[in-house]
Parts: sequence; structure tokens; C-alpha cells
Amino acid sequence: MKSAFDLSPAQKENAQHGEKMFPLKRYITKLSDLYPAVTAHWHEEAELTLITEGTCTYHIHLENYKAQTGDLLFIPPAELHSISIEPGTEMTSTTYVFHMDYLNADSADICAVKYLNPISRHTLMLPYIIKKDHPVYPKLLEVFHETEQSYTEMHPGYEMMLKALLLCSIALLLPYRQTENSRPQLEDEHTAKLKLVLEYIGEHYAEELTIPQLSRLCFFSEYHFMRFFKKYIGVSCLEYIKNLRLEKAASRLAQGGQSVLDVSMSCGFSNLSYFYREFKKKYGMTPKQFIQETPSLPFLPEQENDTGGGSP
Repeated sequence: MKSAFDLSPAQKENAQHGEKMFPLKRYITKLSDLYPAVTAHWHEEAELTLITEGTCTYHIHLENYKAQTGDLLFIPPAELHSISIEPGTEMTSTTYVFHMDYLNADSADICAVKYLNPISRHTLMLPYIIKKDHPVYPKLLEVFHETEQSYTEMHPGYEMMLKALLLCSIALLLPYRQTENSRPQLEDEHTAKLKLVLEYIGEHYAEELTIPQLSRLCFFSEYHFMRFFKKYIGVSCLEYIKNLRLEKAASRLAQGGQSVLDVSMSCGFSNLSYFYREFKKKYGMTPKQFIQETPSLPFLPEQENDTGGGSP
């Protein structure tokens, strides 16, 4: 069984959410000073989230959205997003991650052609965040709670009920949709460049990565690239790479079977002393202490499976 640490997201996720025949899964996100962020990533599935406690900032398609207890969020497929909190604060949320094909987006009926496919292609955009003063909020929250109940109780036919409830959630948001003309083309171009860079970093984080190398992927000067990356990701490119390597190292340490030296080398740290120093700075303990404390630590953000069946 994989450790939940192995599923900490970065760039395009390769994790499978649910089963092929039932591509839906519930996750609990817990952010704190120990795990203060979900790094920028994207995946083929959509997300429906309820903030159950605390406050945070969602970074979605290059824009920031302040979210607090009770807020609902919908993130469409292939949308670049991340989550962060302020120091000294915490946030907990429940998220349903589902593939649009579960809702029959791959069919030729009018629902798929008129609504589901355009949502997946970003030519029809639903609101990202739904706060308590939004007209649709009361009904959408009610449907979310019904989704929770159906997912938890798993009565016969619950898979059909969940499909119906997710379709209902999308239908409730449709009156507040925007068209692709509402989103500037430049934003889409910037998002595409960020996805390209993040995917490259995710595939090559164990290797030496340099600013000149990454800036060429975007056809930017080094100066422009560094400003561009920090503006939209929130941290410098080198800081992002370091954090990703540390998360990968935490994942491997939690799984066991490798020495601290092997883990550090396989995650892109050529200097063991530097790895120890940065690991302790991020997680508040040395790698060896982390291995001893892993069973009692919370799961990494966005990827705690609360269904009782272990990690996906």
C-alpha cells in the first residue's frame, strides 16, 4: 500500500483518483505550519470542495481567492491551482475529485455536448468560489451534504446517486457561467507556459535544474522568467524546486526501505548537510526524527484518503 505522502501533488498529477469504473474519491486536506501549502498542480479531474475549518488562499488560473469556513469551490479539469495558508493558521477541507467521464462527458448527448465538454475545455467556466452570500450557496451546500451522506453510507445504488448529485451541483452553477471570451487570451498563454514548466520540473526534479534551462522552455529571458514564475506561483522558482524535492523526500522516507542518504540523492540533493538543514526548516524535525514520527503525523495536504481503505 502506498503512503499518503507519496501523493503530495506537484504539477500534473499522475495519481489515479478512484477506480477506472468509478473515478471519484473523497480527500481531506489539512494545512498547518507543518504542511502550509499544496503546491501548484493540475489534473484531468474536476474538484468540488467545502472548507470545513479555517482560512486559506486558493490560487486558481493565476488569480487569488480567499476562502474560509463554509466556502465551496469548484475547480474544472486541467486547471492550474494551489493552496496556501498564513503562518500560524490552519485549514481543513473536504474535496471530491471526479473525472468528467463519470458524468458521461464522453457521450454524444446534449448534456455532454452543451455543458460538460465545454466545461472540460474551459470554453464554459463556472464560478471557482461560492461564498455564503452567493444566491446558489444554500442549495449547493445542501447538495454537498447529500453527497457526503451518500458517499459515506454507500447504500445500494449510491454510485448512481453520487453521479446525480455531482450533475446537480454543476447544473446549479450553470446560471452563473462565463464564456471563454471572459478570460483574456494572455492568461491562457501564461497558464500553458506554467503547466509546461511545472511538468518539466516534476519529471526532472532529481536532476540539476537551472533558471536558464527553464526560461528557455517559455522563450523568456531569465529575468522575465523569474518575475513571471514568482508572480503566478507565489515563490521563486528555486524555492519551488526545493520544496518539491523535500516533499518527494518526505514521501520516500515515510515509505521506508531507503537510507536518508539514498533518499536525499534520489530527490536531487547532492549535499547531505544541506538536505538535513532544509528538511528540518520545513518539517520541524530531522529526517531521522521524521521517520520515527511518521505514523503520528497528519497526511500531506489534499491527499488524505478518508474512506478507510488506505491511500489511493
